[in-house]
Amino acid sequence: MTISYQELVLRHPCFAKGKKGETGRIHLPVSPECNISCKFCDRRVNDFEYRPGVTSKVLKPEEAVDAVRRAIKLCPQIQVVGIAGPGDTLANDNALETFRYIKKEFPNLIACMSTNGLLLPERAEEIKEVGIDSLTVTVNAVDPEIEAKLNTGIYYHEKIYKGVEAAQILIKNQLEGIRKVSQYGITLKVNTVLVPGINDDHIETVAKTVAQAGADIYNIIPLIPQHELSDYPAPTCQQIDAARQKAEQYIDVFRHCQRCRADAVGVPGEKDYGEQIYLKRVSFKETFSHG
Repeated sequence: MTISYQELVLRHPCFAKGKKGETGRIHLPVSPECNISCKFCDRRVNDFEYRPGVTSKVLKPEEAVDAVRRAIKLCPQIQVVGIAGPGDTLANDNALETFRYIKKEFPNLIACMSTNGLLLPERAEEIKEVGIDSLTVTVNAVDPEIEAKLNTGIYYHEKIYKGVEAAQILIKNQLEGIRKVSQYGITLKVNTVLVPGINDDHIETVAKTVAQAGADIYNIIPLIPQHELSDYPAPTCQQIDAARQKAEQYIDVFRHCQRCRADAVGVPGEKDYGEQIYLKRVSFKETFSHG
């Protein structure tokens, strides 16, 4: 049975308002591939960067269960198993296969997954079937012209699309997928990367649109200037707050995102056990691509 939004507020460290330090999570880095090319995304395999898209290694689905076992021994506060990369969770079968293993051995742990939403409409039934409790979809724009400034292209059904055409397909699928998954009672969070000069005046429209599609909560993530958007500034605290105020006219807004690594383990903001769980860490750049 899917866990309600109210229970997530009590048990999920990202949703647990004012309850820091009480609940933990483990992120399982089992999804190496991605099917879209965000201009701000720089996926890496290393030990030292603390941001999304980074992991020290990529696990196979069958290795993930042992990682959860060891993590719970080190950090009994863990109540959530999440998969957020380092690539897209629906680009191959690894994430959903991993959740099948996890649900069999740890049925009481909350299953949390993130996706860019490109394949969400066609994989929504599988998401329901494996028992995902909380799904995050990253929607950076609902206007194709704006999205095209944030995303070079997509790889969709064995074909590469670029520019506005790619953006149109991505946005259509994201909103269709959100509508579909929301009907299953799965809590839906939408992330938007706030990029000053590109989508900062578009946040209100995104929030309103995803709320109408069925999203429950909205998370505005400040840009980390890197990759093709390395010359763009990170938003100021004032810009982030203004965007949140506009968004919360339409939807509940997150205010304490930690921007965790794809292999984070433990209680957010406290000790991270990733180095003990994911042995043989390496420090080199690896590009994940359908290229």
